[in-house]
Amino acid sequence: MSETEQSTGLWGTDPTLERRGLRDHVYDRILNGLMRGEIDPGSRLSIDTIARELAVSPTPVREAMVQLERTGLVTREAHKGYRVAPPLSRDQLEELFEARMMLETTATALATPHRRLLLAELRQAEAEHRRAGGEVIAAIARGDADDVALTTSYFSSDAAFHQVIFDHCGNHYIRQMSETLGAQLHRLRQTVLRGVDDVNEAIAEHESIVAAFESGAPDAPERAMRAHIAHVRSRSIAAEH
Repeated sequence: MSETEQSTGLWGTDPTLERRGLRDHVYDRILNGLMRGEIDPGSRLSIDTIARELAVSPTPVREAMVQLERTGLVTREAHKGYRVAPPLSRDQLEELFEARMMLETTATALATPHRRLLLAELRQAEAEHRRAGGEVIAAIARGDADDVALTTSYFSSDAAFHQVIFDHCGNHYIRQMSETLGAQLHRLRQTVLRGVDDVNEAIAEHESIVAAFESGAPDAPERAMRAHIAHVRSRSIAAEH
């Protein structure tokens, strides 16, 4: 179904489907600009201006801004509208990784008894992350490191790998918290990818997590996840500072 088509038939006509598709399109366009760093931190984001430039009404832009606020990439000030958020500070990075370490190691420990159920899915997610990483490495080699479509695909595959573990942790509240934390990781992704070494290290760490689940050792997956998050933290702080 295209963005301009509406649902008909059994469920009748639903104009919200068209609006939702348009909102998602607007969201992607603004997100790409923010991830590319095309808009300076602190810059005002005028809903009316963006609507004119994208040739849409203000409604899908406003809805996209609400979504983007949850990622931390934009902030909203009362009576002033939206602005591009500043990069994460060192203290904010530390807090983010404290939360991520606590949440992901706990989820991994809870998912470990269910390794037989999750392994096939985790292997598939790891293979997709490796494939996406290979495309990013090739883009860097040809001088196209700013290809937002490729980096977005890479980060999506990274998130999907971790999501497999959250999906099998057996705790509904941890999964909800992971969604909130995952949205904030967009701010981190503005700066975390710094080259081939970073991608290769992330791929190797995911492979280690899969191997830990395959080993059958009760505490191996949690140790592998702890090491992975610690290494991502180190790379992120080095990139920021």
